[in-house]
Amino acid sequence: MKSVFITGGSSGIGLELAKKYLKAGWKVGICGRELSKFRAHFDAGRDNVTFYAVDVADRGALRQAILEFSRPTGLNLLIASAGISYPIKSKVPDFERTYRMVHVNLLGVMYAFEAAMEIMIPQGQGQLVAISSLAGFNGFPGISGYSATKSAVMKFCESLSLDLRELGIRVTCVCPGFVDTPLTRVNQHPMPFLMRAPRAAEIIYRGIEKKKVLVVFPRLFGFVVRLLTLLPRPLYQIVMRTRAANYSNDATKELT
Repeated sequence: MKSVFITGGSSGIGLELAKKYLKAGWKVGICGRELSKFRAHFDAGRDNVTFYAVDVADRGALRQAILEFSRPTGLNLLIASAGISYPIKSKVPDFERTYRMVHVNLLGVMYAFEAAMEIMIPQGQGQLVAISSLAGFNGFPGISGYSATKSAVMKFCESLSLDLRELGIRVTCVCPGFVDTPLTRVNQHPMPFLMRAPRAAEIIYRGIEKKKVLVVFPRLFGFVVRLLTLLPRPLYQIVMRTRAANYSNDATKELT
């Protein structure tokens, strides 16, 4: 039986992916911080799924959970889906939230990959997947830390995809646009091409099956965002200062 470990698998995209892999007959491991969220969707006594109450920012605890889940059958797939964003997009960043973002969005991916590689390299096979974002292609206003961490995840995956292939390990980076999850429901601005989480999970699932290096969706929104990366930076600055493109808030007193 194939096995997959998913960080952030009790909500959002991670939850929908967990459901898909369970339906496909995989053994599924999920880590999250709230057992109640897991129990709202899974029956550990009936489903072939195990929950680990772990904060992905805790390197040692995450490693222990992944190693425990992988005994004795090994690990075929690791999906690092856990992530946080800003509840309010402001011109002056909430630095406490930003530092936490670095630990969850970036280091959480690295910690998960590190533990999975400890299993996959001796196996000579496996696949590592990280959920990044279209926000990682450019520095967008109001989400400095989010863009930075998601960009770092993209480059981390790109490098590893080159380094690990000869060891039998494939690496996939997923860059979705706006997906209807608890993370995006707090947004107080337009979200073009908003996609339902089950549909996003289906696209990601197919991309993983094909072992793509990069999965970008929705296509049109992805094309626009990637086109922005080609603009001369002075022109990009002009475009992103327009009211239509800049969602950041002037009210720093609203920071949480």
